[in-house]
Amino acid sequence: MSGLPCESEPVGLFAGQHVLAELEGVSPELLDDEKFLRHALGEALTQADATVLEVVSKQFEPQGVTVLALLSESHASIHTYPEVGAVFVDVFTCGTRAKPALAVQLLAEALGARSARTDMISRGTQVPALVGEEKA
Repeated sequence: MSGLPCESEPVGLFAGQHVLAELEGVSPELLDDEKFLRHALGEALTQADATVLEVVSKQFEPQGVTVLALLSESHASIHTYPEVGAVFVDVFTCGTRAKPALAVQLLAEALGARSARTDMISRGTQVPALVGEEKA
């Protein structure tokens, strides 16, 4: 993807990290608070050096929220299940600037999650900086 907001990165670097997470032990009230979730996701992404372009969301009846963030680097999403105190999180960022694992960690903290299970997948061309972070 060209136009990434990182001057030291070559244009068109075909590499990224995809973090998939399940957070549990979260307050059902927070998981049904659309405004809070939009803010928490946007803040976590920004603090992890991602460039948030737009955030959209949908409140479901009787409960649950989906939030999608369009990033310069790619995308992030959360899908909540207040009835079981859990949320699925998906953060994919191209390049090496943004830190998707940090975004997930910060979101887990904002939600007060009691447990988090994450998987990180390196995508595209192997970049030493990304491979090293995956093991951390």
